[in-house]
Amino acid sequence: SQEELRSLFGSLGDIESCKLVRDKVTGVSRGVGFIRFDKRVEAEEAVRGLHGQKPLGAAEPITVKFANTPGQKSGGALLSLCPGARRYGALHPPAQRFRPLSLLPRFSPLAIEAVPALAGVGLGTPGPGWCIFVYNLAPEADESVLWQLFGPFGAVTNVKVIRDFATNKCKGFGFVTMTNYEEAAMAIASLNGYRLGDRVLQVSFKTTKQHKA
Repeated sequence: SQEELRSLFGSLGDIESCKLVRDKVTGVSRGVGFIRFDKRVEAEEAVRGLHGQKPLGAAEPITVKFANTPGQKSGGALLSLCPGARRYGALHPPAQRFRPLSLLPRFSPLAIEAVPALAGVGLGTPGPGWCIFVYNLAPEADESVLWQLFGPFGAVTNVKVIRDFATNKCKGFGFVTMTNYEEAAMAIASLNGYRLGDRVLQVSFKTTKQHKA
């Protein structure tokens, strides 16, 4: 629960905000949360102290990593789940896939190369919403698939599947625009590596190098 999340991290510093993402239909936790600490050093201490640990009552270790915020040039996408991560008690219901627990620092983020697992995917230019790149979609995928995947995480303003001009089938990728950064970040944390049919999705913030929507 959100109370458990706040209790777990509260001993390591002053928490400015705490958010546990839930399915908007069922109310069940999607197994990813965000903690915003007042100070950078407190967030760093939380990563050092809790990443890979097994809290009291947990069956398996939790994953704690920095979430990247707009303007961060190094490691500019939400971190992917480490292969060894597992569920943590009530935060990760058995029916859900593994999800990382991420930290949103309050301060203007600097490059955090010292965190070993940072991945180097950049953010696109901020606009009226946050554009998310979804790769490895099946040829038969359409916009309804993207609505169903991303809708539970928050407000989706636009979805687009890129199709082959000749066949009208999906070329393997698409784009989703969400209005809220934290909801977009949660969607990426939950859906990157998600198995849809026989395909494993790659989900990240859109970069300037990717195909345009």
